Amino acid sequence: MAEDLIARIGAALAEVSPSDRRPIYRRLSDLLARELRQGPAGTRLPSERRLARELGISRVTVRRALDELSAEGLVLRRRGARSAAAVRLEKRLSSLTGFSDELRNRGMRPGQRWLSRQVVLPAPSEALALDLAPAEKIARLERVRLADGHPIAIERAAVPLAYLPDPGLVGDSLYAILAEGGTPPVRGAQRIRAGLMSGRDAELLDSRPGAPLLIVERRCFLADGRPVEFTETRYDGESYDFLTELQPQNGTYQSEMA
Repeated sequence: MAEDLIARIGAALAEVSPSDRRPIYRRLSDLLARELRQGPAGTRLPSERRLARELGISRVTVRRALDELSAEGLVLRRRGARSAAAVRLEKRLSSLTGFSDELRNRGMRPGQRWLSRQVVLPAPSEALALDLAPAEKIARLERVRLADGHPIAIERAAVPLAYLPDPGLVGDSLYAILAEGGTPPVRGAQRIRAGLMSGRDAELLDSRPGAPLLIVERRCFLADGRPVEFTETRYDGESYDFLTELQPQNGTYQSEMA
């Protein structure tokens, strides 16, 4: 609760050691950082005005403390909205895991906001990725992915109708539906590039135009090599890190100078 947070911050500010020569904004920043690290991601902070009034300090001091937290990536600040604890996730590139399972493995609640589920003709990139003729229709699924209710990615998946004749069957997990139909993907390939949010991206991700994006294109295949899925996911670059494990080639280190 905001009242409890303000009470804890106020008590800590009042118990300043004489040897603590940090400016007030820095002490406030450190105390808020401790609260945010201990609380759930996406937690809303009290407004600048309320923090200043309840703590008996100036709004300039509060704003500077929040600016410090924003620079450290602990707080997301939106014009016209209260600051909130940043949601930051790590995604490993070495495993073929669905979004929902990935979040559950990290103790977070997955969710989505559906934008469309329809049968359509493929875009040229989709037809090429899925080895389809331009006139062969696909199931296209477009949704905003949520982590603990916070939007972090826009996903557009394309699947041949042979494997997903009714896109309305998909709930939380596309992979679960494909597995039920006996066509689970067994391997995949990904391409990652950087981008900037358009106005639509920013609106869907509760961000701002021009904010960083990580754009991932993924092709997944059946055991016999046929492509079963082509997905473009546009991740909020302020919320996602991608991790991969590096190993020496053939188990040994090689020198470029050899």
